[in-house]
Amino acid sequence: MEAVRSERSVEKLPPLQGVVIQRTRLQVWFIRVCSSILIWTCLVQLVAVGELWHPRLLTGFPGFTKMSVHREGLLPSSPPPLVPARNYTSNGFLKVSCNGGLNQMRSAICDMVTIARLLNLTLVVPELDKTSFWSDPSNFEDIFDVRHFINSLRDEVRIIKRLPKRFGMRYGYQPLVMPPVSWSNEQYYLQQILPLFDKHKVIHFNRTDTRLANNGISLELQRLRCRVNFQALKFTPEIEALGNKLIRIIQNKGPYLALHLRYEMDMLAFSGCTHGCTTEEAVELRRLRYAFPWWREKEIISEEKRSHGLCPLTPEETALILQALGFEKETQIYIASGEIYGSERRLAALRAAFPRIVKKEMLLDPEDLKQFQNHSSQMAALDFMVSVASNIFVPTYDGNMARVVEGHRRYLGFKKTFQLDRRRLVELLDLHQNGTLPWDEFSLSVRQAHERRMAQPIERRVIADKPKEEDYFYSNPQECLCEGSSCDPLTGPGNATALQ
Repeated sequence: MEAVRSERSVEKLPPLQGVVIQRTRLQVWFIRVCSSILIWTCLVQLVAVGELWHPRLLTGFPGFTKMSVHREGLLPSSPPPLVPARNYTSNGFLKVSCNGGLNQMRSAICDMVTIARLLNLTLVVPELDKTSFWSDPSNFEDIFDVRHFINSLRDEVRIIKRLPKRFGMRYGYQPLVMPPVSWSNEQYYLQQILPLFDKHKVIHFNRTDTRLANNGISLELQRLRCRVNFQALKFTPEIEALGNKLIRIIQNKGPYLALHLRYEMDMLAFSGCTHGCTTEEAVELRRLRYAFPWWREKEIISEEKRSHGLCPLTPEETALILQALGFEKETQIYIASGEIYGSERRLAALRAAFPRIVKKEMLLDPEDLKQFQNHSSQMAALDFMVSVASNIFVPTYDGNMARVVEGHRRYLGFKKTFQLDRRRLVELLDLHQNGTLPWDEFSLSVRQAHERRMAQPIERRVIADKPKEEDYFYSNPQECLCEGSSCDPLTGPGNATALQ
C-alpha cells in the first residue's frame, strides 16, 4: 500500500518537479558508476605498487595475483620507477656533435655523459653525424630510446632535449665551439674546460671521438662510462624488436658465428688497402680517398700497410683463417657488415668454404628492412645486436664496431671473441700461399697465435705517453668486470672452436 501511495503521489507531482526527481536519480547512478570506477582503479594501482615494493604483500587477496591481473589485461607492463634525480647546481650547458659511425658515436656519448657529470653540467641530447661517408640522416631518437637515456641517468646528470630558448641563435647567442683535446684526463677538463663555462655558459664540442683517456680516470667515472654504454643506451623499440626477431631466426637454425667482414668500400678507401683488388678498383678507391678532405693520409703503399697488420682481411683470406682455426664447413656464419666491395664475386671463396652464410637481407622480409634503408647507423644497430648475441664473434679489422662489440661481450660473461693478430696472419698467409708452409703447419701456427686472444679476462695494456697505442677502454672495460683492479685468475674460454 505504501508503494502504491508513493507511485500515486509521484503521478500527482507537477511536471517540472518530476523532471527534477528523474535528474536526481540519474545523478545518483552517475555518482555510483564513477565511484566504482575510481575504487577499481585505485585497487589496481594498489596492486601494482604492492608488487613493486613488496611482491608478496597482496598475493593473499583472491583474484588479484600478479598473473591474474596481467591475464585480464588490467595491468599493462609498466616501466621501472624513476631513480631519484641528482640535485646539483649546473655550471652550464654542454652541447656535443658526435662524429663517425654508430659505434664511434656510441663511445663518444658515454664519454660526454661522463664529462658532464665530472663538471656538473647540463647535457643536451647529442647530435649525430650526418656529414660522414655514410650520410645517415638519423637523429639520436631515431637510433636510441631517448626517454630511457634521460631517465636512467637522472641520478647522475641532468639531460635535456634542447637548449633553453634564451641560448638560441635567434636571440643572438653564440656558444663557444671547440674540440676538446684527445685522450684527456680529469685534470684537463677541470682546469682548462670548466673555467670556460664562467664566461660562455654553453660550450659546443664539435668533435667527440676519443676525447677522454682510456686510463688514469677515477673508478667512479669509469663505471659511469660502462653504465651509459651497457644500460642507458638502449636502441629504439623498433630496432630492438627487429634485431631480436633477426636473432631468433638465426638461432632457430642453430649456433652461429658472427663475422664482421670489414671489407667495405669506405674502409678500403680510408685505409688505402687494395690487396686482391683489380687495377680499376684500386683507382676507384684512391679517387674516393682524395674526395674526402678529412681522410688525411693520401699516398699509401698498400702492401706495406698490409704487412704491418693495418688492413682488413680479404674475404678469401678470412676463409682460410676460419678453416685454420678449425671451423667446419657446416658452421652457420652471419656476415655483420654493409655491402662487401666487389659484392658476390669477392664472397665466392668464403661461400664455397662455408655455404651456410646468411645476411640480414636474406633472412628478413624486404618490408621489415624498408624503414631502415638508407640509414646506415640503424642497419649497423641490427648487426651490433646480432654480433653481441652470437656464439662466437670474429672481426676482420679492429675498428670501432669490433672493439665495442668485444667489450659488450666481455661484460656479458667474456663471450668468445677472436682478436685476430693480422700482422702475424699476413706472414702465415703469404708463406702458405707461396707453398712454403704446408696446411697442417699453417693451421697449427694460426691456432697457437690465438690461444690467448679470445677475449679472456686480462688487464688493459697501458702505454705511457702513447694513448693511441693503448688498449681501448670500450674493448676491455676491466673496472666494470672485476671486483678489484685486475681480473685474476686469468681464466676464460680455451682454444676450442666449437660453437657452444
